[in-house]
Amino acid sequence: MKKALLAGAALNLIFAGSAFADITIGVAGPMTGQYASFGQQLKVGAQQAVEDINAKGGVNGEKLKLSVGDDACDPKQAVAVANQFASEGVPFVAGHFCSGSSIPASQVYADEQIVQISPASTNPDFTDKRPGPGIFRVCGRDDQQGQVAAEYIAKNFPNAKIAIINDKTAYGKGLADETQKNLEKLGVKPALVESYTAGEKDYTALVTKIKQAGIDLLYIGGYHTEAGLMARQMKEQGMKTKIMSGDALVTDEYWAITGDAGQGTLMTFSPDPRKNPEAKPVVDELNKKGETAEGYVLYTYAAIQAWAQAANKAGSTKFDPVVKALDNGTFNTVIGNLSFDKKGDVTLPGYVVYKWDNGKYAEVANPGK
Repeated sequence: MKKALLAGAALNLIFAGSAFADITIGVAGPMTGQYASFGQQLKVGAQQAVEDINAKGGVNGEKLKLSVGDDACDPKQAVAVANQFASEGVPFVAGHFCSGSSIPASQVYADEQIVQISPASTNPDFTDKRPGPGIFRVCGRDDQQGQVAAEYIAKNFPNAKIAIINDKTAYGKGLADETQKNLEKLGVKPALVESYTAGEKDYTALVTKIKQAGIDLLYIGGYHTEAGLMARQMKEQGMKTKIMSGDALVTDEYWAITGDAGQGTLMTFSPDPRKNPEAKPVVDELNKKGETAEGYVLYTYAAIQAWAQAANKAGSTKFDPVVKALDNGTFNTVIGNLSFDKKGDVTLPGYVVYKWDNGKYAEVANPGK
């Protein structure tokens, strides 16, 4: 495919004229399906980043264009999206959202020498087993997230009966496994460990099992849609069980599903980037447009910032010089000054704990203090 891309690029030089000066980059995530709210976060962040970078002269004097790929958090569709980006000749992709999409797509990007920076994929395997040097992420990892969750649970719920459940996805199971592992290191053994199937509407049987087991705290390794339904169904059964989960609950859609049943839900997420002074102009601009900077909006923006700064430093959008610049540089972004370690993981502070309260979430603890 690489030869075909080179040939296509040569033809573009001949026939496209001034249009060849545009650099097309990609953003990929679940633009449709039950996790589309997260795809929208990635898209909003990418569009604003492209707009702002172009307003400052673009990358090496050339304007950016954005190509949007919809993987619906499906591994096969993610590979198809990656191949489509390769056929478009993009040098860089901000994506994907789901780890189960980022991991298989990363093989295509490695083969085609396309830089991939995920704003949101937290499964350790994404970087631990990366297929090439151009794979990075600007978010944290599930082993970090699981440690913070476990420490918080052990400290704040010392005598609780705990259940850990997962949706069998790369993200959900990985997060649940890391939380369980870290709990057991602290001497806390879950009373119940179960799996469930994502996409179902009725979790009554599972909720009933949790109720009968007398569970005080339910840790959910999965996404907001299923967690929200469980919260509602638990309230319907009169349960007072506390829910805790991970960063996939960082969307207003969670509260839209739960209503008051989501009150007090705990979750781990990175320190709120909206509080960074560097992020204020972007947050204000998004607010003017009627958009929000929630969740992974600013992480997507930062992924594109990092790549653009690396490309400017390298004086090129070609793979090798940009990867070298990413490996060795420090980048001023809306989520802070960041760099990447030898695995491609970001060197930023990890996770803190948030609580949902009356339709909004706010930080409640910093286990690092």
